[in-house]
Amino acid sequence: MSVFTIFMNGIFRHRWLLLIFFMLLPFVGNCQIRQRVPVTVDVTKWITMNFNKGKLPPFSFVYNGKPSSSFLTKWNFASEKLQNVKPDEVKYQFTYSDKKSGLKVICEVTGFPSFQAVEWVLRFTNESDVNSGIIEQVKVSDYIMGYGNVEGDFTLYSANGSNGKRTDFMVTESILETGKNIHMAPDGGRSSDKTAFPFFNIVAPGGDIGVIGAIGWTGSWYADIVKKDENFVQLQSGMERMKLYLYPQETIRTPLICLLFWQGDDFMAGQNKFRRFVLAHHTRQIDGEFAKYPLAGGFNWGDPAPCGEYTCLTEDFALAIMKRYKQFGIAPDLYWLDAGWYEGCGGPDKNTSWWTAVGNWQVDSLRFPRGLKPLSDEAHKQNAKFMLWFEPERVMAGTMIAEEHPEWILKIPGDEKTFLFDLGNPDACKWLCEYYGKFIEDNGVDYYRQDFNIPAKPYWEANDEPERIGMKEIRHVENLYKFWDYLLTRFPNMLIDNCAAGGRRIDLETYSRSVPLWRTDYQYGEPNGYQCHTYGLNFFLPLHGTGLYKTDNFNFRSSLSSSTVMNFKLTDLGVSIPDIQRVMKEYKDELRPYYYEDYYPLTGVRNLTGDDVWLAYQMHRPSDDSGIVVAFRRKDSNQDKIIVRLRGLNPDVTYRIYNDNTGLYLSTKGSELASGLTLNIDEAPGSLLLKYRPE
Repeated sequence: MSVFTIFMNGIFRHRWLLLIFFMLLPFVGNCQIRQRVPVTVDVTKWITMNFNKGKLPPFSFVYNGKPSSSFLTKWNFASEKLQNVKPDEVKYQFTYSDKKSGLKVICEVTGFPSFQAVEWVLRFTNESDVNSGIIEQVKVSDYIMGYGNVEGDFTLYSANGSNGKRTDFMVTESILETGKNIHMAPDGGRSSDKTAFPFFNIVAPGGDIGVIGAIGWTGSWYADIVKKDENFVQLQSGMERMKLYLYPQETIRTPLICLLFWQGDDFMAGQNKFRRFVLAHHTRQIDGEFAKYPLAGGFNWGDPAPCGEYTCLTEDFALAIMKRYKQFGIAPDLYWLDAGWYEGCGGPDKNTSWWTAVGNWQVDSLRFPRGLKPLSDEAHKQNAKFMLWFEPERVMAGTMIAEEHPEWILKIPGDEKTFLFDLGNPDACKWLCEYYGKFIEDNGVDYYRQDFNIPAKPYWEANDEPERIGMKEIRHVENLYKFWDYLLTRFPNMLIDNCAAGGRRIDLETYSRSVPLWRTDYQYGEPNGYQCHTYGLNFFLPLHGTGLYKTDNFNFRSSLSSSTVMNFKLTDLGVSIPDIQRVMKEYKDELRPYYYEDYYPLTGVRNLTGDDVWLAYQMHRPSDDSGIVVAFRRKDSNQDKIIVRLRGLNPDVTYRIYNDNTGLYLSTKGSELASGLTLNIDEAPGSLLLKYRPE
């Protein structure tokens, strides 16, 4: 049994301060507008106070070379409170229009009173009969916030994007220095690719109050965060590349910005509040509840050489695997067919590289003579769902789309093999909606998986018209949302899996419609990396998935998340069906529900990617005051124990704790667990799972 040690008394500070939020003006001399509100933000009042006639809103832009601060208050202004469509939402529309030029800016604002959250998006329309002037430097957020007369440091918690490394989604803590800007932007036009992740937490001095920012834009967004002086922090965000004019009657939209105000013992109060907010307002809802993504299973993933992915899969073999799952009582919630099922790959006279045939969205009739309907029918017989992989935005030379619709592809100089599907083209988007909709219907597909394995930014840049910088990106992103919304409307019970070479396209807009069930293309099955990815991504997002390859405790616990895909090869002699049955039951019946509620990292905000460290975290359910502790001792760690402090517990309640390694129980007070808990793992590598609940 692990040794429980009480080593210090918990000391919690609570300071009731007034938070001062400032409307950001582009600086003209020392001109600023200041507004003061209580520490608990009434978002309805916040909205009507910040978006008001005669006041500069918390966004800005430059039009015909002039900053909006010099003219926006002189434009015609209209405000309208819209009818609430969903509970706990208030909606407003604020319109700024210039009769002389015909430019109109609509700011759509939504408030979420229960979560003290507000978000807005801008739409620019040219209502004149001639081209508009140049619109540039659009800062959807142009805002200053801070404490009054409080000493200390502002802290930024932000995360990496996905780059197929252990460091994917790693959270870092940065102290803001006066005048030193922190710039965040993803790489290559995918919203969480490599260099940045569009979710962050700005914590005020004292650590018990702050603002979480989130950006919804599946392209090249940016965020600049700078400490202006001892008490104030500036947040600016928008599109990285945008300098364009609009044609007559043309409209564009901008990225979405979300701010969630929080108060609590420390920054994790904000992180968990945001996780709850995301589940309530930014996840797929079915029958009035957030969609719980499934435990998935594949088709003996990884064909032998020279085949790859599923390029040599046949109907007979796929059905045999599915029936094998059923025979042994290990049928998953979802059967997942990935790349390689389409024309142009697989078979003796075809290329076995799945990516060379992307753009052939026709089922390979040699391997699947009846289409994919027999597979979906078998899944449905087992009371499971069927998910199919697509990559519509990449088109390879010689494929169906490249040959039949060359007008719908974007090229870059020097590459005559790989193209970008011009989703921003209205005809192309309309075709995609109708073609995929019919294909999904005809083949009985329940869930849709979309991949995107190339950076889009070079294609957008190479194909923008003169003086229309950013337009290709805007139209592509707008129509991506239109396409996904079409599918979700046509198929009300559909779930979308968002993949982009792993988790390289995660943002507030994609997360509202999808979940990354394969969050990184890091080394498949390497457990230490999987631990790191869970540890980092859980700070902001509750729903995401990864792969499970082995059933031993270290590997199984490393793959725990709100969704998991089993990648066992049932034809391997070393596979143990009883072990698969055991981990499936434990995952579905006991462990998965904990990942929907509160999260606490127990080993700090630091680099935990080394093989010589411990990594531990806690999932706590306020709904029934129960939880789990998951801990890992890596192979080169010379420590057999560490001390952690549990969070979220009732100090006066006695908790019964079960050690899953030893089968032993211990009862102890919540106050003692919050003061100090010693975790012990004798072997390296090794893992520990504790389960607790009130007695």
